[in-house]
Amino acid sequence: MTLLYGEVEEELRAAVRGLLADRCPPASVLKRVESDPYDPDLWKTLAGEIGVAGLLIPEQYGGAGATASEAGVVLEELGRGVAPVPFLTSAVLATRALVAAEAGELLAGLAEGRTTAALAVSFAASPYAPWRGSSVSVDGGTLSGGVSGVAGADVADVLVVPVGGELYEVEGASVEVVPSLDLTRPVANVTFTGASARLLGPCDLAEVLRHGAGLLASEQLGVAEWCLETTLAYVKERHQFARPVGSFQAIKHRLADLWLDVVRAKAAARAAVADADAVTVAVAQSWNAGVAVHAAEEALQLHGGIGMTWEHPVHLYLKRAKASEMAFGTPGDHREALASLADLPGPA
Repeated sequence: MTLLYGEVEEELRAAVRGLLADRCPPASVLKRVESDPYDPDLWKTLAGEIGVAGLLIPEQYGGAGATASEAGVVLEELGRGVAPVPFLTSAVLATRALVAAEAGELLAGLAEGRTTAALAVSFAASPYAPWRGSSVSVDGGTLSGGVSGVAGADVADVLVVPVGGELYEVEGASVEVVPSLDLTRPVANVTFTGASARLLGPCDLAEVLRHGAGLLASEQLGVAEWCLETTLAYVKERHQFARPVGSFQAIKHRLADLWLDVVRAKAAARAAVADADAVTVAVAQSWNAGVAVHAAEEALQLHGGIGMTWEHPVHLYLKRAKASEMAFGTPGDHREALASLADLPGPA
């Protein structure tokens, strides 16, 4: 296992970062976030021209057959840009479930970027409580019940639902967007009232969520890196008492501590995508979720007055970090699981 980035990963990073800088800088995200945050044109370019939608889809279904390491690099860049695109929900979470179910027809559409999918599970569900927020039953070819807080459902062309260890493609579900802390990643309540369902194959939901949690750590790393780099640039330019505020010892110490936290987060994220077992995923989520929130909080405070305003995009990063902290299991959930996996006393 290596934590270093390869040449292919760096080329992929450059392509995604260049596109986001040109088409979706944070200021542009901020302008549209209250009205229509999803950017279909950006996603079309990312999915079809750069090919990120098919990264984790095997070649036999038209995908790239890449590893989680490449997907992690994409998520780092999407985190740095708080990009309002369904990569995590469609190209990671739903794709993982569809690959396990061998749903080749649906995967071909996803790989080409023609369609997007959403896995109807609560964003608050975890590998340790996979059915949290879900009350769905199947009777013959119809589904009843609902799932709360589903990310990506509002923009998905295909909705797939795990029920009792099986995965179903559903038509006729009601999707209602509800208020969300993270305006760049809306969530919705999905209701099934006699919705038609087609059985696709088996679904190990806990494993799918563990895979999503491991890759989410890379997005959280990207959020933390942007916050650190943007804050460093600001404190070098902002002057008080005829000196850059970054020259004050207290500011230096805070940013040095934050830099160490981010470096550790990078190691944890890379380990989680290189060897996505239960231990590395629990380590990455128990650490990276808190680091992303801490980095965003420091960025907001050290930007002073402008950091407290709506006009500066730093609040988007704080909201993304805080919402992600509660996704796929809280840090406390992962620490408790890690204690059990390592056969150590759990947190008090």
